[in-house]
Amino acid sequence: MFIGEALAGDGNEIAHIDLLIGDKAGPVGVAFANALARQSEGHSNLLAVLTPNLAVKPATVMITKVTIKGMKQAVQMFGPAQAAVAKAVADSVADGVIKKGDAENLVIVCGVFIHPAAADDKKIYDYNYEATKMAIKNAMEGKPTADEMIAGKESVHPFRGF
Repeated sequence: MFIGEALAGDGNEIAHIDLLIGDKAGPVGVAFANALARQSEGHSNLLAVLTPNLAVKPATVMITKVTIKGMKQAVQMFGPAQAAVAKAVADSVADGVIKKGDAENLVIVCGVFIHPAAADDKKIYDYNYEATKMAIKNAMEGKPTADEMIAGKESVHPFRGF
């Protein structure tokens, strides 16, 4: 199992991606299946597709990290955020970050944050693309290392509230 996280951008369009990458037959595969099979109001999980009828490999399910309230947020998740995540997955395979030979056996569970006040679809796309690429790279490279985590443990989290 590979675990990745990344934050990109700023303002209400900021992107925060948390993801799991793993074998279809393992725990990430179970999480993937459950994400698609267990939908709930305000949490419509979806497959990342480059265009209709062209899903990415590794198959990627996008899960909402906040409750979607209204069509504006839903369209942002199904539109620019989905396009960004799908392109980032495809580019990660094309760039060799995820080995092409592994793309059929792996799945990705990708948590996506869309702020209710986000307004700029281009920023939503750009920031989610950047964060997803970074999270995949971090996951596949085991980043941060324990040493990197220890070295940065005194850093100030931008949203800690004080």
